[in-house]
Amino acid sequence: MKGIHQSATAKHKVSMLLLFVFFSLLEFKVEAKTSSPLEREIEAKLKLLNKPAVKTIKSEDGDIIDCVDIYKQPAFDHPALKNHRIQMVPSFVPESENSSTVGVFNTSSDIFQTWQKSGSCPEGTIPIRRVRKEDLLRAGSLDRFGRKPPEIFDNSTSTMSGIVEVTNRSDAYLVAVGYNFIGGQANINVWNPRVEKPEDFTTAQLWLKAANGDNNFESIEAGWIVNPTLYGDHSTRLFVHWTRDTYNTTGCFDLLCSGFVHTNKNIVLGGTLGPISSPGRQQYELNFAIYSDYHGKWWLKVKNNIPVGYWPTEIVSNLEHSASLVQWGGQVFSYAVKTDPPHTGTQMGSGGAAGGRFGHACFMSAVRIIDYSLKVKYPQIVAVHASEPDCYNTLNDVQYGKDPVFYFGGEGRNPHCP
Repeated sequence: MKGIHQSATAKHKVSMLLLFVFFSLLEFKVEAKTSSPLEREIEAKLKLLNKPAVKTIKSEDGDIIDCVDIYKQPAFDHPALKNHRIQMVPSFVPESENSSTVGVFNTSSDIFQTWQKSGSCPEGTIPIRRVRKEDLLRAGSLDRFGRKPPEIFDNSTSTMSGIVEVTNRSDAYLVAVGYNFIGGQANINVWNPRVEKPEDFTTAQLWLKAANGDNNFESIEAGWIVNPTLYGDHSTRLFVHWTRDTYNTTGCFDLLCSGFVHTNKNIVLGGTLGPISSPGRQQYELNFAIYSDYHGKWWLKVKNNIPVGYWPTEIVSNLEHSASLVQWGGQVFSYAVKTDPPHTGTQMGSGGAAGGRFGHACFMSAVRIIDYSLKVKYPQIVAVHASEPDCYNTLNDVQYGKDPVFYFGGEGRNPHCP
């Protein structure tokens, strides 16, 4: 009887195992059948963007940072960069100067990225912020994920003039126009402006541009941004961007496409910044510099002398040699700008008007260009521009014997900007 009982128990276990396998296969088939084309496209996009990690760091701000082999970064998905050899340091370092405003203003450059408190990446790797499924689901289009929306011109103003009006964007900036800029830099005051609508974003940044045909330009950019659609929160983050066709089909933010070559294992593109300035209290600033070296690579450096990476010559056209335009300032993207009321309440800079000056308005100090003289200097001729001066405005504060300071920003919707 005991043997019969054991045999029955064994058969029961085998039957249960077979049922488990059957239902598992059935569930797999049902899942495979019900998996939509969009879900499969999302999975493919995630696999393309998220490279295999040597190490993973969970940041206290919720970001997941993957330490990726430097030669397996997204840049090498670009057809023109298949055989590219990474250059770890610039071949040309411009004449340095003390560009800190400490001593002029009560500022601090002790800015850091939040993820750095949770760990570091090993040598031979770079940190990449992981893209998640929910990031893609927030995007209006998987094809355009990680890109600025295309610029649609309001008029036929030439891009060479430096003053070009576009829809869905409100700009407030200082501009220098020339023919041989090989660099630009500034200390950018760091704030956390309010972004009212999920699809809006706001920046404080540096642009270097070159005309690329009528109403078409290429641009390399860096600064800080608040972009809830892209990053999933309202944090202030370090960003880079590039395009060679006015944001139409090329370029992206950070490493969300192939192009920018990242070289620094301690700085993550798209990572949160802190501390943040507050009205009437401690002000924080971060130095950004973009310049071309002897090999035509456009390098990004932060904190005066820390290389982050570069835009290689293979991804640009007229910018291969020099920029014809350098801009310093802010931009608000929204479908509720330059249109019928109500205007967006998304802020630029500190959210305060430029006339509030230091401690209340966002500023850029130590504004500099580099030309073929290879010297770092203040531009000989500059102009200011605000697309919607009742919403976001500018003030270039030039005082005798002092370095000029550029203020910009605003609250967006207000009684004068309904």
